[in-house]
Parts: sequence; C-alpha cells; structure tokens
Amino acid sequence: MFQTANNLIESVAIARQFNLSALENLLNDTYRTTRYRDAFLVELEKGEAWVFMYGVIIFWGVEHDLKTRLLSELKKAAENSFAHHETERFTFEQGSHGLMREETLTLVEATPLERLGASHAFAQSAKLSHFEEMARDVIVQNEYIPGQLAKSGRTSLSRKKLAKLRGTLFSVNSDILLNFNLLDTPEFFWSYPEQEWIYHVVAKYLDISPRVSVLNKKLEAIHELLAMLANEQNHKHSSILEWIIILLIAVEIVLFFVH
Repeated sequence: MFQTANNLIESVAIARQFNLSALENLLNDTYRTTRYRDAFLVELEKGEAWVFMYGVIIFWGVEHDLKTRLLSELKKAAENSFAHHETERFTFEQGSHGLMREETLTLVEATPLERLGASHAFAQSAKLSHFEEMARDVIVQNEYIPGQLAKSGRTSLSRKKLAKLRGTLFSVNSDILLNFNLLDTPEFFWSYPEQEWIYHVVAKYLDISPRVSVLNKKLEAIHELLAMLANEQNHKHSSILEWIIILLIAVEIVLFFVH
C-alpha cells in the first residue's frame, strides 16, 4: 500500500472543466505528474490525487491541508467554477477480494492503475451529482408554471421573462446533454481492460446507471416544460399580433368615416 495520511477517498467536483494547457503547466511545474488520457495522477507527500479534465478531483489518503492547497491551485486552471463543490467521501482498504460495501472499497493490488479504475467511477458519480442538482433546482424553481398553465391556460410571466426562462432551461438541458458522454464507460479501459472490473464494482455500488436513468426522466420533464413555455410564448405573440390587426382595422374605419 502506498504511503497515505489516512484511508479516505474524497471526490470533489469544482468546475465544468479544466483548461488543458493551464492544467498541464500548473501540475508539471509544481508536482510529480503522470497523464492517463483525460486523468492526471498527482503524487503528493502522502497520498495521491487524480485530476479529471471534466473538473473533478479524487483524493486518496490525502490530509486536509494538502487537499485544500491543491484545490486552491487547481481553481486557476478551472473554467466555469462551481459556487458549491460537490464532495463525496468513502474509505479504502486492501484485501484478497475486490468489493465495496458500507462506504468502504477493498482493493486487491492497490496499484495506481487499480485506484485510477475506481477513481473513474467516483469522478463520474461526483459529476452526476452536479447534473442531478442542476436538474432538480430547475424543476423545483419552475414547478409552479405547469400548475398555472393547467389552471388558467397561461402564465403570469411576460414575454421577456418567458424568453429568459426558456434560455436558462435550454442552457441547463444542453449542458447536461453535451456532457452526458462522461457517464459512459471511460475510454481508459480500452488500453487497460484488466482494471475495468473495479470500475464496475464502484459504479454498481454508487448506482450510476439507475441515477442516469432518473436524470434522463428529469431532462424529459425540463424538455416538456420548454415545449409548454414555447407554446405560451407563441400564444402571447399571436395575441399581440391579433390586437395590432384589430387596432389597425379600427383606425382605418375611423379614417374612412372622417374623410
């Protein structure tokens, strides 16, 4: 087992993604670093960190001060940093059988590649938690709109507010969909298929596949809300046009009789 300060695994999502050039320069100038496709191994005095290009860091056996320092430095290479960091904590140990239960992962070989295999699942879970929160917040903040439409056939929002809300909903929806491939089995295992077993052990424990299915349903709800808002916006636009036409006709009639 490599030298660690504790037996904690901590996954932290801090940004939408890292700037590759800035990240490489930062890590190579300060730490002993090795790159494995979209992940960087950062060797620390005690423990190690795996930095993923999509804005997630997995700490293995790292003490609080070192973790805080690295997170502070990584913010310099972050793009679209999160206001709130999604953090998940587990423990690890070494044994003869690889498994995960009661928040503890048992490693067999305890090699860097084995930890990377597990880290891919931990990183996906942290990113998925961020997506889940985004979708949940959007649905909760706008759940009154379907009720208004069902009750009165229209919303109290102005056309400008409707347009802004549609833009926000579309942004959240597209951001998740564009990053959805992050939740697939990582390409890392094409080169290291012998490490895929531990990825599946952790992914199954963290319910990644069921959570992706639930997230899909939330995205469908957002899509339906977008469709309703689009219809409402079109209805308001049509109503305005109808009133303009009526007024023009009225003006034309008045002018006709005046002359």
